[in-house]
Amino acid sequence: MQVPARFEYARATSVEEALALLARHGPEARVVAGGHSLLPMMKLRLAEPEALVDINDVAELSHIRIEGDMLCVGAMARHADLLDSAVAGEHFPILHDAERVIADPVVRNRGTVGGSLCQADPSEDLSAAFGALRALAVIRGPGGERTVPIREFHTGPYETVVEAGELLTELRIPIRPGGSSAYEKVERRAGDWPLAAAGAVLTLSGDLRIAEAGIGLTAVRARHFVAAEAEEALRGAEPSEEIFHEAGRIAAEHCDPGSDQRGPADYKRHLAGELTTRALRRAYHRAMGRARP
Repeated sequence: MQVPARFEYARATSVEEALALLARHGPEARVVAGGHSLLPMMKLRLAEPEALVDINDVAELSHIRIEGDMLCVGAMARHADLLDSAVAGEHFPILHDAERVIADPVVRNRGTVGGSLCQADPSEDLSAAFGALRALAVIRGPGGERTVPIREFHTGPYETVVEAGELLTELRIPIRPGGSSAYEKVERRAGDWPLAAAGAVLTLSGDLRIAEAGIGLTAVRARHFVAAEAEEALRGAEPSEEIFHEAGRIAAEHCDPGSDQRGPADYKRHLAGELTTRALRRAYHRAMGRARP
């Protein structure tokens, strides 16, 4: 039977209490939210924190709401909450697309948005979705609050800019009128990690050209989970099948997938390009009021 190493346990009911507990237990303390990633790693002794600070009772981090021109998503919002949120789906259908293909209902009911992003798995769906949306991550610690672009949040596989003693508290997504978004994923079976996945966000100008574009990629070793070169090729262009295919080609060219049990690198690279094209096409159709189911 696999059991974790000994650890202390504390439960917080507010952000301030969580930060105080992290400070008390020191740099070897870890935060537990949904626990779907951390607890299995502890059982395998791949992680051996000296203390766990449970933030499941920190209700102030469970919100999903509009504030000014931002959609604000608390770090403790469950995947199921984001999937059920009408306001999130109205402004950013990419979030509903992504949440529908994350794991299964059991995981979505307990897993949290912040926990997924902080786990920083190289195949994480929400990292690509929030990257395409150019979200902002709000981090609170002993020194106060700071805001980091999500495209600077991940520093490597399983690594983020969140330091010991800090908490990711919220994601903020700018609401830009005149566009839409979509997410496309290929997996071996329903709920699995992706072989590859792509998210696209399009903002159209008054003359229906592409004013701004966001492309997120996951599971293909795209830098910061985005395809910046493909985004640049789209900016200012007239939407068309040709430009969407060109963006897909560029996205595939600038990712660096590896071969593993999920598939060979060449196939994943092909998927990155094809899924980018599909996501762009779907986002454009939605923006023009012709969304398909």
